[in-house]
Amino acid sequence: MTFLKLAFFGTPAFAVPALHNLVGAGHRVVRVYTQPPRPAGRGHDEQASPVHRAAATKHIEVSHPATLKDADVQRDFAALGVDAGVVVAYGLMLPRAMLDAPRFGCLNIHASLLPRWRGAAPIQRAILAGDRETGVTIMRMDAGLDTGPTLLHERVPIRRAETGSTLHDVLAAHGAHLIVRALAGLVDGTVTPTPQPEEGVTYAAKIDKAETRLDWRLPADRLERAVRAFAPAPGAWFELPQAGHAAAERVRVLQAAIVEAAGAPGTALDDHLTIACGNHALRLVVLQRAGKTAMPADAFLRGRSVPKGTLLT
Repeated sequence: MTFLKLAFFGTPAFAVPALHNLVGAGHRVVRVYTQPPRPAGRGHDEQASPVHRAAATKHIEVSHPATLKDADVQRDFAALGVDAGVVVAYGLMLPRAMLDAPRFGCLNIHASLLPRWRGAAPIQRAILAGDRETGVTIMRMDAGLDTGPTLLHERVPIRRAETGSTLHDVLAAHGAHLIVRALAGLVDGTVTPTPQPEEGVTYAAKIDKAETRLDWRLPADRLERAVRAFAPAPGAWFELPQAGHAAAERVRVLQAAIVEAAGAPGTALDDHLTIACGNHALRLVVLQRAGKTAMPADAFLRGRSVPKGTLLT
């Protein structure tokens, strides 16, 4: 196997397995590009990204420019003389000058079977849509949004109880292995870029906070998928009225089950958190109050009763 000189672009935890695998396979990652440290946690202290922290453990030079549009940044990248750039959930669009600088171009690990779910949130969108399978695609990047030719893909079934978190981890692992195969195939000529088909294109728009609120007027199956797609973060949620308080309490739902029952949407149908939806009902199985740990419904109800007839919003 030929070992390549690489630059790596990535920011969140999803990208970390790929960085580990590339280094483990013997490739020389000479620089990591990632998003700048951001305030996080209760103290709002600046924290380096997961990829930044992973690169530091491997003593790889890290750069976090605020923009890639600066000509000096682009010239600096070209001067590295890398064979390829590997991009995984980086967070900034690479300009044409950077896409074209490496010998093999820049390759992206995308968490869907392109052209389905191009865009920012393919994992959550696949679960929300009720897709039975998804996967990972290795794509040679062009100037469009996930429009470049594909090199390899791997299909992954979406299991009945799949959450955004579990699918994230599965696809991250698949992508980490697939990128090593793609690079080897480019070097020996066994992998060639294939244009994406024009049919079947869908877009995975970034998740809006408003989408995470449970709208009880929707069918129970749609809400159950939302609970799984957004678990554990950002978390699907509803508001629970508080006696003697003008403001309702926001409660996150981390697990739910569909129940064959009916009633006015948002109404508790029993004393065990079975909530009527636009079609059927949803039993809330695992919940989390603000600032508290997640807990099963029976433990939640010991501290906060939700009697039959309560209207959730």
